[in-house]
Amino acid sequence: MEKIEISTDFIKLDAMLKFAAAVGTGGEAKTVIADGLVGVNGETCTQRGKKLRHGDRVDFQGMEFEIVQV
Repeated sequence: MEKIEISTDFIKLDAMLKFAAAVGTGGEAKTVIADGLVGVNGETCTQRGKKLRHGDRVDFQGMEFEIVQV
């Protein structure tokens, strides 16, 4: 599981996917989220603006990420 460090209170789901290089563009992030291909904390998430906070976990195409606030 890859840890994604943030220095703010939250990061939005689409921005996190781009930041983690799981997708190449914001448009791609929007599409994979809308298609129900991304999970947050074990549940499918279709909200691209979903706010992720410390401890949240994201899974996408076999990759797993955990949000860590520094």
